Amino acid sequence: MKLIHSIFYFSIILFGSVEGFGQEKILTKEEVISRALEENFGIRLANNEVEIAENNQSIWNSGYLPTVTGLAGANYDLNDRLTIPEEGNVVDQQGIESNRYNASINVGYTLFDGLGRYYNYKSLKEQYDLSQLQARETIENSILQIMSVYYEIARLSENIEVLEETLEISKNRVTRAKYQFEYGQVNNLAVLNARVDVNNDSVALLDTEQQLKNTKRDLNVLLDREITANEFSVDTTVNFITELELENFINKAEINNVSLLQIEQNLEISDYDIKISKSGYLPSIDLTGSYGWNRNRSAATAFFPGSTTTTDGFAAGVSLRWDIFDGGATNVQIQNSKIRYESEELRKQQLENEVRRDIANALGNYRNKLYILKVQEENVNTNLDNFNRSEEQYKLGRISSIEFRQAQINLLDARTSLNLAKYDAKLSELQLLQLTGQLLNVEL
Repeated sequence: MKLIHSIFYFSIILFGSVEGFGQEKILTKEEVISRALEENFGIRLANNEVEIAENNQSIWNSGYLPTVTGLAGANYDLNDRLTIPEEGNVVDQQGIESNRYNASINVGYTLFDGLGRYYNYKSLKEQYDLSQLQARETIENSILQIMSVYYEIARLSENIEVLEETLEISKNRVTRAKYQFEYGQVNNLAVLNARVDVNNDSVALLDTEQQLKNTKRDLNVLLDREITANEFSVDTTVNFITELELENFINKAEINNVSLLQIEQNLEISDYDIKISKSGYLPSIDLTGSYGWNRNRSAATAFFPGSTTTTDGFAAGVSLRWDIFDGGATNVQIQNSKIRYESEELRKQQLENEVRRDIANALGNYRNKLYILKVQEENVNTNLDNFNRSEEQYKLGRISSIEFRQAQINLLDARTSLNLAKYDAKLSELQLLQLTGQLLNVEL
């Protein structure tokens, strides 16, 4: 008896394992987003731009560090000299050699430049923050695009299940019509109509399956996966955020929307541009220092003996430069910087109005989609009840195959419309979350 129980349990485990082995791997939303953050081309390019901005705002690009320059040189001269004095003998010298060598290390440091360097360094910090916001916007857009493809795969997958059930019902109808024809209950037209419906359902299923394959390839491209890696399924579970959370997100939209945050950064950068331009009114002070070594060797002449001279030493200096009047160039730069700042303020006001409008539109669309989803759920229940009754009536011969087929089509349309409404509502929610700046902060 124990042996029989052991074989029974082993069989359950074995067949359960085989069934699980044959199933497609479920690609979860978390896995998709995680891979997108690492492999999506657009996100990777945006991260590269952030790295460039990070390098630009480092101390190495600030102008606060001194410059050190090394110089070295060597000269070699080979000359022939012919001296013809007014009185005396002619002096003819061949192959006169002379050498000169020099080396130096020079240090330069700007002690004060009218605070232009200070404000430029601050501006680079703001530009780095701006690049992070731009990368965040790219990530949000990429995730929204990826999730729209992901949910399209989910919708097509559920439609395939509906179409497979519809095809199975149509095949059973063909079998039933054949039996009825053999017993003389219906004519051959009923069999032909049933076969036509099977063909139509088969074509619809094949077309949807091809759409599913194409959409999976689209997702693979977005995730930088192997294009032909289609042996996966997706999670068809859809959850919506609560109304209370949504209201809280909308109330904080102006401080979380990525576009508004970027315009704030642009205002900060424009303000620093004004201060940088004003630094042209102030003097600049530079410090210099050097250590040099020189060696000269000259050949002997008819009048002087040859000599070798070596010198080395330190030198230091300070210089002040003040452009008391530069022809008005600094004044023009200041005025243009102020105008650009005013332009950024105008863009901010315009963007604030546009964001409020977009949020209001997205909220209206989202609530409308939720209402449509509720209606479609009721519609499916009504059509399912109608189909079940029609099936019973059809089996009893009280309604024609045409009436039964219409009930079948109505149920098919209702279920596919429900799938479309469900994922449309979810995508509308994601668009609203993006506008409120919460797309990366909630569970999708």
